[in-house]
Amino acid sequence: MSAVIQSPTDSQSDDRVQVAEEAISHLASLTAQRDREQLDVTLAQGVLDLLNVTSSVGVYRLVGREDETRHWLCSGLARRGQLTISDPPWVDLDSLPVFSDYPTRQQAMEGRSLEQIDEQADDALPVAQQNEGDRYVTVLPLLVEVGLPGILEVRSEQPLALETLRPIQTLLRVFGNFQNLLESSQRDTLTGLLNRQTFDATFLKASMPVVADGLVETTVERRATAKTGYWLGVVDIDHFKRVNDGFGHLIGDEVLVLVARIMRQSFRHYDRLYRFGGEEFVVLLRGGTEEDAKAAFERFRTNVESYLFPQVKTVTISLGFTEVQHQDTPSQAFSRADQGVYQAKHQGRNRVLCYEGLVRDGVIKVEGAHVGDVELF
Repeated sequence: MSAVIQSPTDSQSDDRVQVAEEAISHLASLTAQRDREQLDVTLAQGVLDLLNVTSSVGVYRLVGREDETRHWLCSGLARRGQLTISDPPWVDLDSLPVFSDYPTRQQAMEGRSLEQIDEQADDALPVAQQNEGDRYVTVLPLLVEVGLPGILEVRSEQPLALETLRPIQTLLRVFGNFQNLLESSQRDTLTGLLNRQTFDATFLKASMPVVADGLVETTVERRATAKTGYWLGVVDIDHFKRVNDGFGHLIGDEVLVLVARIMRQSFRHYDRLYRFGGEEFVVLLRGGTEEDAKAAFERFRTNVESYLFPQVKTVTISLGFTEVQHQDTPSQAFSRADQGVYQAKHQGRNRVLCYEGLVRDGVIKVEGAHVGDVELF
């Protein structure tokens, strides 16, 4: 009876099988995600688990308008023995590193290829990359067709062999395909804005109680501080039926696309922009007072009014907005903002009206309302 001795080749084969099984397991976790913001966090943690020699894995996305300086947003950073973190979606763009601060990332994106550098051997590194720890940096592009472009950055004490990185490259290809599908399913095909189906989930996040030090506010605290820091605006293009009837649906579609483009230029990168269908759009605006929100919406209204649309020339909008309250449902907040739109139309169109202001002025009667105090209902 002869003994069977496992050769190094058999051992290497077993290691590859194990890595493949782990990669498939992480793929299952990734493709179970439907939350776009959580997807990058899951990717960073999954790659860190697969690469045992790695100190950290980060997913970085390019944010900002394409005609302006773009910035790196950390959408997921996993470190050994620490919780995976990310930049808050509402972070100020000016506080983020600019695209050119990280030439290795830039090369990986533009060349659509893997890049690996030894930072100790590179004397020309910019200040932004100095003193970040770990000697070797490996950057892989995230090849996406829909959504924000980005990279996966691996920092390690030892260089990563190509054999080690192949399962990661395969994982990223599948990840890119899944992200494209997820982004496509969440966006309006004509304008590229978020669609109505994605609104409820995002809105419910905005209306959740504030979490501080890991504790949810009590009911009494929520009643005393009903504000969430979000404003919901409903936008309707004035006389849009006349555009379709007078110029045809192709020109009407062009107007919708251009209004969507003006929306992107008028609001910040973290404000959520939706097309609800037809000529109706929705904005979920974060932060500020009622005056701040009105100024932002007025800026958008003015930008639309001053834009020279092909053939149609001038287009205007009517906009109503409301403050999102804790425990609001999407339909409750939408209904309040929509009443603002109705009043804007009634008062002559091409204007921005706040629901809470209309209640204070007595234009809208709500039994038991205490606007600006505790609760509306």
